[in-house]
Amino acid sequence: MEFDLTMALMPFKFGFMQNAFLISMIVAVPTALLSCFLVLKGWALMGDAVSHAVLPGIVLAYILGIPLIIGAFAAGMFTAVATGYLAGNSRIKQDTVMGVVFSGMFGIGIVLFVSVDTNAHLDHILFGNMLGVGDADLWTAGIISVLVGGILVLKWKDWLLHSFDPAQAQASGLWVNWLHYGMLAALSLTIVATLSAVGLILAIGLLIAPGAIAFLLVRKFSTMLWVSVLVCMGAMLTGTYASFFLDSAPAPTIVLILTALFLLAFLRRQILTRRTARQGVDAPQNG
Repeated sequence: MEFDLTMALMPFKFGFMQNAFLISMIVAVPTALLSCFLVLKGWALMGDAVSHAVLPGIVLAYILGIPLIIGAFAAGMFTAVATGYLAGNSRIKQDTVMGVVFSGMFGIGIVLFVSVDTNAHLDHILFGNMLGVGDADLWTAGIISVLVGGILVLKWKDWLLHSFDPAQAQASGLWVNWLHYGMLAALSLTIVATLSAVGLILAIGLLIAPGAIAFLLVRKFSTMLWVSVLVCMGAMLTGTYASFFLDSAPAPTIVLILTALFLLAFLRRQILTRRTARQGVDAPQNG
């Protein structure tokens, strides 16, 4: 079958596809970097909770006539702080608190949305609309990406210590409360940045999968950071490109690619582990 270069380059000729590729590269950086810390800290459910809980903030912001980003960020921070307070002042485990809080916030958001007469499309809020990204979305995502990505890169060692051992971080003189709530603020901002790209529900895929894949591929955290960025950006660009020819939505296509990459990384790790174990058994024993 002859390769058709014109057909292969066709997605790049349309303005809406160019914006989709651009926002894919923009949001890949903060989501991938943040996913590494969420994976190490065991905060996958926190990312899920915040991503669902920003919906009532978005609806209230629409009602009040203020920028949606303000409402989304406020709701995300409220959820994160409330979850931490309830978990720290009760016998209930944090994952249980997260489930109760984010489902309650999501339910409030749905009730508010259906009770307000609006021309906003709920499916765009939930699943994103990469093919309808405008200049304002690109600027918002770009500013957040630079801010969050820059802070994570500059302070990654402090957050790494805090993720592994908060007590040691405090003994070392680090402001653990600032690190804790700074991570929550970065998480809320990143979800706002991905809002127009992949929406609320699928944002969790970008916040967990790249870090999980990099964790299976490498052993050094500094390497894990840039590998996760490459994986996330590659999956987003590939998924966006493939969706043009498959006539599918870009966001779920991207998540499917990330899922496939995770399974491949998992299988690779299993093979290497079994091979290492077999070599250890076959090695001659001294004495």
